[in-house]
Amino acid sequence: MSILIIFNNKDPEPWKKVLTSKLPNAIIELYPTVEDIAAVDFVVCWKPEKNILMQFPNIKVIQSVGASIDHVTNSQVIPKNSKITRIVDTKLSRDMWEFLLTIVLTQLKNTKTYLQQQEQRIWNQKEYKSIDNTTITILGLGTIGGYVAEKFAALGFIVKGWSNSRKEISGVESFNRRESFDSCLSQSDFLINLLPLTDETRDIIDRNALNKLANDAFFINVGRGEHLIETDLIELLDTDKLAGAFLDVFRKEPLPKEHPFWQHSKIQITPHVASLTNVESAANQIAENYKRFLNHQELLNLVSLNKGY
Repeated sequence: MSILIIFNNKDPEPWKKVLTSKLPNAIIELYPTVEDIAAVDFVVCWKPEKNILMQFPNIKVIQSVGASIDHVTNSQVIPKNSKITRIVDTKLSRDMWEFLLTIVLTQLKNTKTYLQQQEQRIWNQKEYKSIDNTTITILGLGTIGGYVAEKFAALGFIVKGWSNSRKEISGVESFNRRESFDSCLSQSDFLINLLPLTDETRDIIDRNALNKLANDAFFINVGRGEHLIETDLIELLDTDKLAGAFLDVFRKEPLPKEHPFWQHSKIQITPHVASLTNVESAANQIAENYKRFLNHQELLNLVSLNKGY
């Protein structure tokens, strides 16, 4: 029995060090250095290369080190009889909330515009918006999305949320099912995407969806790049339907240098940093799951492969 860490574009050494301290008797290896392929039964991974898991016939648990699993399910043939788990951490929710609040307030109070004016030595006051007359729609009301929605509502924003099932969240008008999607988007000043990536949500943010928003609305994508039809976003930015967009996730990461998003004046880009997994906190969950696996106990944060979350 052994644990194998498979990371792509992430340094695995800190993870091995922390996990070794928590599981001193476990065999923990870093891909591609594997002593016994048949012994690997517990995989800790992030964005593994396509079909890499097929090399290991006895995998029983696939542990994502993020809150999502699409980076696994979209690139792998999932071994039969294996289970997938993810990280659920209140710090991920708090960090996401802080990130999104910063973006929303920056847009409401025109601070980015004033920075641009400062560079040109322009003194020009602009009208600003207030919290109590600003509507935010959040797509995805899971662990992180629900937390974020409740926090925005507590500050006095008008908050709507859409998810697969109806949620009861204080101060949030909840929508569910595809037929209510347009109603949820209608006249929203901000659209924040926090959906999981599934067959049903892929390409869900298109021209039709963005046109339902209020004029001069602002789009924030911290879900997945595959949720968005990129050409539709650019079209609506260029026609001034949308005031701008803040994008933290993309169909291809890192974002190719020739991509038009880089040079668009209404788009701000960050390199998938909205909410980063804390190694120490995540390692506690992984170590606990490994112990549960050894003792044939129910695993923490199991994911439904049918639902994709």
